[in-house]
Amino acid sequence: MKEIAPICNTKQDSCPGKHHDQTFLPALAEGMPADDRLYELADLYKVFGDSTRIKIMYTLFETELCVCDIAELLGMSMSAISHQLRVLKQSKLVKFRKEGRSVLYSLADDHVKTILGQGMEHILE
Repeated sequence: MKEIAPICNTKQDSCPGKHHDQTFLPALAEGMPADDRLYELADLYKVFGDSTRIKIMYTLFETELCVCDIAELLGMSMSAISHQLRVLKQSKLVKFRKEGRSVLYSLADDHVKTILGQGMEHILE
């Protein structure tokens, strides 16, 4: 079982949380994801920390587009868009398919739409 770090920095006998029933703590520790999974989750959210990548994902919210269409829509170079798409692909946030000589990008799945949608809802509250 994982060791649980104290929640506050006061002496344990004077911890203001001591009045709570702490029998739930072992179950809480047991349900915590492994550290490597939490690091992966943190890395995923770092990808969302770039406004250019957010703009690209929003352009792909309803339809698939090629690099040149995204670049034109956002007023950026194709090279800059390609670089950011590579990061988004590596994080499994966008996918691509080839149609003839064209490569079309779209959001990877509905989870990505949900994350974007809920994030927008949150900031608009």
